[in-house]
Amino acid sequence: MNKLVNPLIAASGGFLCILILSFLNGFNEDYIWLIPPFGATLVLVMSVHESPLAQPKNIFFGHVLSGLSGLIIITLIGSNIYCLGLGVGLAIFIMMVTNTVHPPAGGNPLIVILGDQNLSFILMPLAAGSVIIILFGIIYNRIFRRTYPFK
Repeated sequence: MNKLVNPLIAASGGFLCILILSFLNGFNEDYIWLIPPFGATLVLVMSVHESPLAQPKNIFFGHVLSGLSGLIIITLIGSNIYCLGLGVGLAIFIMMVTNTVHPPAGGNPLIVILGDQNLSFILMPLAAGSVIIILFGIIYNRIFRRTYPFK
């Protein structure tokens, strides 16, 4: 039974945080609160919360900087067969240089470029959603006496 406790805590946390984001998403159709990379972020925050990749700095800056990478590429080059790879490559480079690697954020340049997003997408959902996930992770993990953030 003890082997199931941490997975149940992690799964419940992922469920609750996505439920909160879904609830917020329902208030205004003009704003998107849910993007697939957030599901992957929650896997890290809930199941391997000690990982450097799951820490608040990495979550926030990883998502924001990778989204900006896609925006930079689409602004400078437009949309062509090279943009997707360049966007992801730039995101990896920037996250590594700033020590904010967050693997789920690697999908953000693809969303920005394929969806022809603008700066408002960086603010909502990337920045705002990241903050909600971070705050939720801190509160939820403290409730269960799990150390987060780890650093």
